[in-house]
Parts: sequence; C-alpha cells; structure tokens
Amino acid sequence: MKLRGLLLLAVLAASGCIRAPQIVMVDRATALEEQAAGSFKEVEQRLARAGMSPTPVPLTPNQLEDLGIRPTPLVENLGKTQADRVDELLFRHCVGEGRDGLLVDTRRSCLAGRLTADDVALVERVNRARQQLWKWMRTVRPGVSEEALRRSWHQVHTEGVICGGWVEGADGVWGEKKC
Repeated sequence: MKLRGLLLLAVLAASGCIRAPQIVMVDRATALEEQAAGSFKEVEQRLARAGMSPTPVPLTPNQLEDLGIRPTPLVENLGKTQADRVDELLFRHCVGEGRDGLLVDTRRSCLAGRLTADDVALVERVNRARQQLWKWMRTVRPGVSEEALRRSWHQVHTEGVICGGWVEGADGVWGEKKC
C-alpha cells in the first residue's frame, strides 16, 4: 500500500500536476520600471551642492546700518584726503580731539556707522605724525617745554576743527565744537 501511494505520487509529479508558482518576487525593478521612473541623479547632485554651499542673506542698507555695518559706497572716495576723512570721523563723533592734542577713539558715541580698520589705522597715523611734529618743534624752540608747545599748538589747531566735530573740553567733558 505504501508503495502504491509513493508510485502514484511519482507519476503525478512527472505528469506536471505539481509545479512552481508563476509569480516570482524580485527585489530589483525591471528595466521597464527603471525607464518609467526616470533618472534623478542630476537633480540629486544639484540639491546636494546647494545644501553644501552657503549663500548670502539679502539685507537692505537700512538693515545693515541697524546691525552697525556701513555698506560700501557705490563710488570710491575720489578726491578725499586723509584730513577730509578725519573731519568726517570728528563730525560723526567716532573720533574726538582730545585735550592732550591727540585723536581719541570715541566709537561709543558714534552717530552713524562704525570705525573700520582703515579708520583706526588713520587715527594712529595722524597721532604719530602729531607726535613727530611736537618733537620737531622742540628742536626748533629748545627753551620751551613740550607741554607748553603742545598747548599752544592745540589752541591754534582746535580753531581749525570742523564745526560740530567732537572735542574734549578742559573739564574732560566731550561736546560738539560750536562755530
């Protein structure tokens, strides 16, 4: 009996009653599906590049001034001398004429904009030039003390300071020069 069952099973299998299923699952898409889906390699690369490269944030000139940044002028300061630049800084109260005869950094009271590295270098250059001038004046008039030379020079110099420029008074209080 058992032998007959096994024999029957072998005959049925050979005749094709038992076979593999027609649907087979594959983990890859077929070539037709890949063509229909399209290739997004170029789009993906552009997106990756855009994510990696930072771009500037557009700000208006007013927003930049609120942040304390002066936009660069459209036209360079053609024809402006260093004295004109110092006068502008004095008028904006970013720099003041100290009572000792040297320019003083007063950026806390600066009305518009801020001091740039070029402005700070200019102030240092002007102060160095003034000290050299006083040293030369001592060689011309050796009998006069340096303090007296500085005071007399400062008195004459403050007359030429721009109207509204930031000047330190004898009492140490800063104020605008009246004209």
